[in-house]
Formats: sequence, structure tokens, C-alpha cells
Amino acid sequence: MLTQPTSHLVSPAAGTLENAGRTYRKKLSDLVGLYADEAAFDAAAALDGDRIVYQVQDRAPAQSKGDLIFGITQMQPGRIGDEYFLTRGHIHATGNRPEIYYGEAGQGLMLMESPEGETRIIEIQPRVMCYVPPFWIHRAINVGQDALVMTFMYPSDSGQDYGVMHKHRACAATSWKTPDTGKKFQTRPTAPAQPPKFRRSMTAETANDCIRPHRSHRRSSGCCN
Repeated sequence: MLTQPTSHLVSPAAGTLENAGRTYRKKLSDLVGLYADEAAFDAAAALDGDRIVYQVQDRAPAQSKGDLIFGITQMQPGRIGDEYFLTRGHIHATGNRPEIYYGEAGQGLMLMESPEGETRIIEIQPRVMCYVPPFWIHRAINVGQDALVMTFMYPSDSGQDYGVMHKHRACAATSWKTPDTGKKFQTRPTAPAQPPKFRRSMTAETANDCIRPHRSHRRSSGCCN
């Protein structure tokens, strides 16, 4: 039986997808272990742990190979210490599956890392499309003052492996201002060097990659980030 065509209104202002099949939210208290300043995180979580950091809505017509999952992510602005709000990050459980993100509102970064440890950062803003190739770990960071809203699409049999962030590293971004250069984002390691095949190349110019262990493992078939 053929799957029927559908249409879905995207609201950049509300960060919602019409007729989404699933809605998934991450509260601040769910993001333990992602930030370098653990004391700042603990204080923020104690004060407002139920605060929604990001929400994902998606539509999955089928989980089988040959179809697409598509949806929308809305990330709230904020910081923990010097680090911006971020998503957990993942690699696809079926590693050779790509993903597309499209900026709808706000300003952010897509921070990616290859299996060899090479880091790439793509700035996200309205009408900017970001291609995440197969095998790249990726996570989104809201570096703006407003909500970051992105639509996304990936093969329906991709799945998400969140445990990889524990095995290798997680990433975050910090910013500061100087009189001559204004806002800058830079990379810096925050954990001991990894074995050679996982050692990173410090070539990124626009984000600060904070290498942090992720305290939770999870493998999922949908609702990414």
C-alpha cells in the first residue's frame, strides 16, 4: 500500500510543525554532564530544572528504509556559565546516513566531528541549509538572544546513537567580546587527549568545543538532537 502525500505548515515564530506525529522535549535537568561548569549547571538545575531547553517535533511516515523522517527543532536561548544552551548531540545508529538542517529563525551553530576527530562548524541562520554528511557526530548550539528554530530531514532508518557522546566527547560553545574583534568563538580542549584515531584537529574558527563526557547512553529510532 502506498504512503499518502501530506503537507505540513512550519511556523518559525512558534517553532512548530503542523500535524507532527511526535513531540519530544528536553528540560535543563535532563542535560546533566554536558557543561564544563558543573557547579553553574547544578545551581541552574536546582533553581529551574524544569525549564525546557529544546523541543523537537517530527513526522515519521515509516521507519523502514526508503522513506524520510522530517521535523522541527526549537532551542531556547540561555547559558550555563560561559557556555550556550545546546542539544545532546548524536551520530546516526546507521552511520552512513546524512541529515539536512535548515535555519528558520534565530542564530546558532552546527558543531560536527568526524570519526578521525576533525571538527567543523557551520553557522545557522534563517535560509541557511546545513548538510551533515554520513558518520559525522553533530549537535546544535543556540548562540543568539532568541529561539533557534531549524527544520530537519534524514533517512527513516537512520536512528540515533547518543552513547557516542560518552565514548568520545560532547561539544559546547562559549563567547566573549574584545574591543577590536567583537564576538568570537574558539575551540579549546577540556579533557585528556584521546587515543590517536579519536584525537581531534583543532582547526575550527567559530566555536568552542568543550570535550565533556555524557552521563547517559541512549539509542533511539527517532526524534533527534
